[in-house]
Amino acid sequence: MTKQAKNHPSVPRVRYDEGCLGAHALNLVGDRWALLVVRELVFATKRFGAIRAGLPGVTASVLTGRLSQLEQAGVVTHDAQAGTYGLTDAGHGLLPVLQALCRWALTVPGHDPRRFISPSALMISMGVTLRAGPDASAGFDFGPEAFQMYLQSGALRTTAVQDPQAPFVLRGTGNAMAAAVYGPQPLAALVASGVVQATGDLDRAQRFIDQFSLQPRD
Repeated sequence: MTKQAKNHPSVPRVRYDEGCLGAHALNLVGDRWALLVVRELVFATKRFGAIRAGLPGVTASVLTGRLSQLEQAGVVTHDAQAGTYGLTDAGHGLLPVLQALCRWALTVPGHDPRRFISPSALMISMGVTLRAGPDASAGFDFGPEAFQMYLQSGALRTTAVQDPQAPFVLRGTGNAMAAAVYGPQPLAALVASGVVQATGDLDRAQRFIDQFSLQPRD
């Protein structure tokens, strides 16, 4: 570590003393929870409590430290007056990194979808696991968070909204919604058993979620 990095807290701490670009990136976002904090801010600014709700394994002190480090690294911005955190342009530039990690994770064993899945995590994964399909729009309401999803010309666009307006809206927890999108049971059965709730065209909703798969692409 250089003397400058020691004496000036605005300079991110050097963890890997290498000129490798990958090492430089890891010096900025390589700490535990860092990329997952970014994940939670991809679609919208959030208050501290909302970020922590998407990261149930993190302690308040660790999350405070990660947010401070990411702000120092120019990845996260903090509006002290509003009490919210968001991503800078550099932070939003990490979305392809998160998507690439998701694609890689599809190719290696050990993924357990029964573990906690945040709404933002599911929305990002759906951008990676889309196969093909006609233009469509969908709504996903997780309670504290809601999203509008648009599929147009094979490209998926997801935005955070307060009240999804779509031919159908699915409601539930992140894990319940993941079971609907990726699980083997038909959506109608999940609705009937109360795992998820749905309004609108259920057949249309089934056709839409059938376009997503956790199987790696060839």
